[in-house]
Amino acid sequence: MKGKYKAIIALVLILILLPLALLLTVASWLPTLAGVWLPQGTRIALEKSPRLSRGAVIIPDLRYLAGDCELASLKDATLSHPSRWRLHVNELNINPDCISKIPVDNSGPAAPRTLAEWQSLLPRTLLTIDKVNVTPWQQFAGGLRVSLTPTQQEVHYSGPLLTVDAKLKGQSLELEQFKVRAFEGMEPVELVGKFTLPLVPNGLPDQGYVTSTLRIPQEPELIHAVLDWHEEQGSLTLRKSDDSEPLAMLPWTISSSIFEINGGQWQWPYEGVPLRGGVALRVDNWQQGLDGATLSGRMNVVTQGQAGKGNAVLNIGPGKLSLTNSALPLQLTGEAKQDALVFYAVLPGELSGALTNPQLLFRPGALLRSRGRVIDSLDIDEIRWPLAGVRLTAQGVDGRLQAIIRAHENEMGSVVLHLDGKADNFLPDAGLWQWHYWGRGGFKPMNARWDVSGKGEWRDNLIELTSLSTGFDKLQYGTMQMNAPRLVLEKPVRWARDEAHPSFTGALSLDAGSTTFTGGSTLPASTLKFSVDGEDPSSFQFKGDLHAGAIGPVRVIGRWDGERLRGNAWWPEQALMVFQPLVPPDWKLDLKEGSLYAQVAFSAASGQGFEAGGHGVVKKGSVWLPDNQINGVDFVMPFRFSDATWHLGTRGPVTLRIGEVKNQVTAQNITADLEGWYPWSEDRPLILSDVSVDILGGKILMQQLRMPQRDAALLRLQNISSSQLVSAVNPKQFTLSGPISGALPLWLNHPQWIIKDGWLTNPGALTFRMDKDMADAIVANNMAAGAAINWLRYMEISRSWTKINLDNLGEVTMSASVTGISHVEDKKNTVHLNYTHQENLFTLWRSLRFGDNLQTWLEENAAIPRARCQKPGEACEDTQ
Repeated sequence: MKGKYKAIIALVLILILLPLALLLTVASWLPTLAGVWLPQGTRIALEKSPRLSRGAVIIPDLRYLAGDCELASLKDATLSHPSRWRLHVNELNINPDCISKIPVDNSGPAAPRTLAEWQSLLPRTLLTIDKVNVTPWQQFAGGLRVSLTPTQQEVHYSGPLLTVDAKLKGQSLELEQFKVRAFEGMEPVELVGKFTLPLVPNGLPDQGYVTSTLRIPQEPELIHAVLDWHEEQGSLTLRKSDDSEPLAMLPWTISSSIFEINGGQWQWPYEGVPLRGGVALRVDNWQQGLDGATLSGRMNVVTQGQAGKGNAVLNIGPGKLSLTNSALPLQLTGEAKQDALVFYAVLPGELSGALTNPQLLFRPGALLRSRGRVIDSLDIDEIRWPLAGVRLTAQGVDGRLQAIIRAHENEMGSVVLHLDGKADNFLPDAGLWQWHYWGRGGFKPMNARWDVSGKGEWRDNLIELTSLSTGFDKLQYGTMQMNAPRLVLEKPVRWARDEAHPSFTGALSLDAGSTTFTGGSTLPASTLKFSVDGEDPSSFQFKGDLHAGAIGPVRVIGRWDGERLRGNAWWPEQALMVFQPLVPPDWKLDLKEGSLYAQVAFSAASGQGFEAGGHGVVKKGSVWLPDNQINGVDFVMPFRFSDATWHLGTRGPVTLRIGEVKNQVTAQNITADLEGWYPWSEDRPLILSDVSVDILGGKILMQQLRMPQRDAALLRLQNISSSQLVSAVNPKQFTLSGPISGALPLWLNHPQWIIKDGWLTNPGALTFRMDKDMADAIVANNMAAGAAINWLRYMEISRSWTKINLDNLGEVTMSASVTGISHVEDKKNTVHLNYTHQENLFTLWRSLRFGDNLQTWLEENAAIPRARCQKPGEACEDTQ
């Protein structure tokens, strides 16, 4: 009996412990058992054993492998069966690349053939997956919910970029919602439609109708898309509205082995560049998938510009697109025209690599050219872009990048530029592009030739210009000529395009040889050194110094904000003598003393031009000439320059003060104020005021001169000493003493006159004395005039009036009436003298021979005086 009890107890233990042992060791035997039903070459692997919890089987992880490639993996799966099978998965990862690792095996049992047979095998199941990741489209990850019964199947997928709601009943498939955000910044693409699936699910649905609306950045209205087909033919149409011309119309046909688009038409009316053309595409063996299908086709683009129509053709294939290794030949040939530009292309290439990461390689002979007119005056003779060996990938451009530009501008000159460099997986702010450039050209307005060369690179988000040298052989404008100006780098220019900490730095130097001006004045060799510091080329500050021999430094600071250049320039106080090279040698002018300083604020912008404002000051200046000296010059000029107009005297008038001018006549305490606009106009006049000069013992005054001139500017002479005037002119034939006053109405824009109806008079007594030798000579030569001349040897003038007119040719006319008392040999006689003189004043200034002219006039016009009795019964005196 003991043996029987032991056997019963052992059987019970086996029945209890065997399931427990199988459950605990499921990770070891389940993969082997499942391999009986799995496709050959595939297997499952469990890292942790499943466990039971509240009537459900929990599988922590499960991996499905094809060879050594992990086709799928799931984490934290829960399988239960309350009323139907329920499978909940926390995360499912799928790698479609591993499908190619599964070997083909036709030895297994035959799979169901019809759609109804497939549906009849489906259990009543609810599948929920919190997160589905499909490599390499992880950006479309989302949650999946699938409800299966033999009569109806439903799929709901929801993610940030992709949403799908679909329902299948028998052969009828209804797409309730399909929304995908294909591109950042664009509205999502939405599709809805109905399909009738074939009985045997080995091809496309027998018929269907799908509509969609989408938005493109160039078009504010929604674009309507319609895809419809029946059996083996259909069409895809895109249009802005129901009655508008289609943006694309693609009729297609399909058979068991060929999918073909033939006679397709498209247009692109956006971006100001209207394009249109046709398309034809053929896919052979399409049912074998991308790896087995062969693509071939043709697409053309028609452009319209000022130069006429252009046509370019893209030939495609034959070749294939593959998820792993594409091989599709492409060639673009033809021309495109935009406005006055024409582009010519011969671009053979091949698309290769995985479809998820394709690359385009341009083959030998790939060349893009262009010619035409960019703007009204700039003609592009030719631009060449050789592209052979250049590779385009998602990572960027790789290969040698070259360009050659030949252009000319009728007024400015011609230009030839070369660019050569190497790109290494370059995209803006990613990868590396190293380049060097060189060129030459002409600059007709200044009769100059120029050249340029330099090197640089773009490494990730750092653009660096490591060398630069550009300049002219000369700059010549009129009689001004600057020798060999050249711009070079002092420090590399670096632009760090970092969003958090952008920077733009560098230092440059503009050097020039001597500059010569009209008359022989020379500016010594000059140098402008400046640095830049900011965020980018559209936002930086600059500062620098300008030197020209001993002139300077002129300090400059400012900023550029992408639209406007602003700055300030300071000229520290400096001796006037440093400007001596600017004075032409023929002037024989020496700068002796004095100083200058200035300050200017300026700005420049498109549409505004150049504007500036500030002031300049000259203090205690002294200038010497061979015949005179100018001492004590104080000059203050506040100004503003805008729209090619100077506004002088913005904060008080321009003031000129001169202590003295030493010449034959010494002038002292010269003052003048100036304010207004230049060029002047009626609305904006230029006014010279408060002019005053102490000269010849008196004053010359002018209250105001307005330009444009409406009235004569009255030049007043107050108590001018005639003796000092005669001493300055230094005639040997006579002397004159006493004050002279007058007024000279001055015209600067009169069609005939410079001075009209001017006058001079004597406010006090004048004394006239003729040189004895002159008088004796006249008496000896003209006995008739001798008696009259004797009365003019010494005369006291009590009243004189002189009328003066000066025309703009320099002809001066003076009519003088003089009344005085003549003293001859203790006799007094009243003398009335009328004197008219005409001469070219410009010639007179050169000769200053006033005395000789007076002698000639007296010889020709002197008359014998008439006798006049002082009192009745007394002897009579001679009078004129």
